[in-house]
Amino acid sequence: MSAQWIEACEVEDVEVEDVMRFDYGDRTFAIYRTEDRTYYVSDGYCTHERVHLADGLVMGNVIECPKHNGRFDIPTGSAKRAPVCVDLKTYPVKIENEKVFIQI
Repeated sequence: MSAQWIEACEVEDVEVEDVMRFDYGDRTFAIYRTEDRTYYVSDGYCTHERVHLADGLVMGNVIECPKHNGRFDIPTGSAKRAPVCVDLKTYPVKIENEKVFIQI
């Protein structure tokens, strides 16, 4: 199966330094807009206890899980603070016509 670009949301649907949930089929994602207004996408669930990251806190380029305060680097998905030890999968993002697209 080849990768495809999926329209996820309007650019203004995600506030600066925030995260939004996006569900597609049986998958769920987290769409981030960092303080420098760059968009990123990762799998939606924390790799520690499967809590959705859309309920977490964005701080610069870091997302903090709402359950146990584990942290991930938003651009790379790398685990940054215990209890998180497994990285998040991240996805390419493009902006066209004020819409956010993710490649899955």
